[in-house]
Amino acid sequence: MTFRHRFPLARLSRGLLGTGGLAAVLLAAGAATASAHVTVSAPEASAGGSDAVISFRVPDESESARTVGLKLRLPTDTPIASVLVQPKPGWSVVVSSSKLATPITTDDGQVTEAVSEIDWKVSAGGQGIAPGQFDEFSFIAGQLPDAKSLTFKAVQSYSDGSTTSWIEEPAPGSTAEPEHPAPVLTLAAGSTGSGSTGSTGSGSGASSEPASPSASAPSGTGASSVPSSQPEAAGSGDAASKSSAVTGIVLGAIGVLLGLAALAVALRRRGPA
Repeated sequence: MTFRHRFPLARLSRGLLGTGGLAAVLLAAGAATASAHVTVSAPEASAGGSDAVISFRVPDESESARTVGLKLRLPTDTPIASVLVQPKPGWSVVVSSSKLATPITTDDGQVTEAVSEIDWKVSAGGQGIAPGQFDEFSFIAGQLPDAKSLTFKAVQSYSDGSTTSWIEEPAPGSTAEPEHPAPVLTLAAGSTGSGSTGSTGSGSGASSEPASPSASAPSGTGASSVPSSQPEAAGSGDAASKSSAVTGIVLGAIGVLLGLAALAVALRRRGPA
């Protein structure tokens, strides 16, 4: 008896190699997507605490344009009593305050106005954030509100005139992550800083320990650091879970393809029965 149905081995091998390359590309794309959001981190922040450094990690997602501005809106329903912005060489900053409907009581008395917006813009001669890079923007928070979390709204501006608004929140009762989630900072319980992790709207976040800031007056202009060339750190939480899921699926597919390749080689060696 002869083995009548033989696989086109050369074609099959080329197909397996092509599919394996595609799987690798999909794996890389999945990892990049999971960590590309604007995220917030404050390891020492807790409900009712004070003097916590809050940092925002901003990646440049454009293929050709640089990030030249970041406008950050602070929550006014759960306001932060005071804010000191970290200077950044190459950047200017404008801090705006709003009158509070309900004054905040602090050790220094009542606070009737709180910072509602911080607007960073690249200075003349500044480089901004280049494609494929990221930078961090930080401030010191005075007395934090007695809340479980703080939701910030961020608008990222590019050198080509385009903007990306990181302002979306999940629908009530939904666990789906919006396309452009607003950064959400979860506050640890208690009045002493015991650590918390910044996150995007679905809970994926960037956790990195920011450098000790030098304070600037809330209404002053500060200047900014030349953008860091270090790669953006991978996120945690849901982002890491999504990346792990993508990795598992792709590796499983590659395993199946390698099995088919081994079968094809065995059939080729077997030849006519």
